[in-house]
Amino acid sequence: MTDEFPTKNSLTAKAERRAARQAIAAYHQDQLRGLLDHVREGFERLDCGEIDEFDLDDIIHCYKRAAGELWNFCGSSGSKWERAAHALEYLREQSDEPDWWEMAAPRNER
Repeated sequence: MTDEFPTKNSLTAKAERRAARQAIAAYHQDQLRGLLDHVREGFERLDCGEIDEFDLDDIIHCYKRAAGELWNFCGSSGSKWERAAHALEYLREQSDEPDWWEMAAPRNER
């Protein structure tokens, strides 16, 4: 027979998953904004004649790689959100947050 009411432990677990989801969603959004700023700067540089269309295409490819890595880190389900939240907390304690753009840059640009 199952309980009709959730236990304290299940309520705590749900609250922790919700908090992890919210924290990772905010982190993901913030990091995406930073990655998109690189693309915006690329368009500005193209418009000023500092780079050509091929260079901008490279920037866009770098964005796609970085955004993909970020998405993989952040996850897309409850357990992955919790894992990402714990990993991010640890990385912040170590002052070692990932630089998604740098990680996605071509090797000759690192």
